[in-house]
Amino acid sequence: MRRLLPLLLLAALPAWAQQDLQPLPAVPPPPPGMEAFDAALEPQVTIVKTEKESREEFRIKGKLYMVKVTPAVGPAYYLVDRQGDGNFVEADIAPNPVKPPMWIIHSW
Repeated sequence: MRRLLPLLLLAALPAWAQQDLQPLPAVPPPPPGMEAFDAALEPQVTIVKTEKESREEFRIKGKLYMVKVTPAVGPAYYLVDRQGDGNFVEADIAPNPVKPPMWIIHSW
């Protein structure tokens, strides 16, 4: 135990040496052409609740691009307008989608 104490003191020496810390420099301004936060680019979310489901409608600049449907029973799913033509298809946004195994059992 007596040999361990000097080793611990030597290991703690760098921490004691850093007592004269200097402040960080100021953050530089953003480069020219970079705009500040634009609220128009943030999605607008509208929540519609009914007895059977809850829908979250996501819009950017007033255009609906995604709907999250949460039914009263079952998992939530997303409908996404991928091409901007108003046709919504079910999207696989879930973190762990179900992928059944597709192994070849036998072939001839």
